[in-house]
Amino acid sequence: MAGEATTIARPYAEAVFARAEESGKLDVWSDMLSFLTTVVESQEMAPIVGNPLIEQDALVSLLLEIAGDNVDEEGGNLIKVLVENGRLNVLPEIDALFEELKADKERVSKVHVTSAFALDAAQEKLIAEALKAKLGRNVTITSEKDPELIGGIHIRAGDMVIDGSVRGQLQQLANELGI
Repeated sequence: MAGEATTIARPYAEAVFARAEESGKLDVWSDMLSFLTTVVESQEMAPIVGNPLIEQDALVSLLLEIAGDNVDEEGGNLIKVLVENGRLNVLPEIDALFEELKADKERVSKVHVTSAFALDAAQEKLIAEALKAKLGRNVTITSEKDPELIGGIHIRAGDMVIDGSVRGQLQQLANELGI
């Protein structure tokens, strides 16, 4: 379903991004989509969003009431369109695709670093600078600790993966030895 959701969400995300870029409101749209995604995925709203017995007008009114000042008129129009087309369930995917388009436009790469030991700010800065030189874009890093790596780090930046972990090296050696 993830692939299908992405296919369905892509035209909406691209249209929203084009409108946000045209109006100079990338950050406003980013905040609106993030807020709406949180609402739609909430424990209280998820059963209502997916319920075909709820009338469209009632669902739109409820969402607009919950959103309040967090959504402007154009955001409200997006809600209406998604509800009318039965696509409200792909809003989280629209949000994710929008953020990818925004990051690409702003030349920012989000990088996830997993290390055997917790990284301090200086280490994250060194990794970010090295990746900035390699990727040619600004880098924002999130990191997590995974003792199963034994040592080293595992870096994921979109489709690019750099596995400098001891575990990864041992797995590569085992593959080469046919173990």
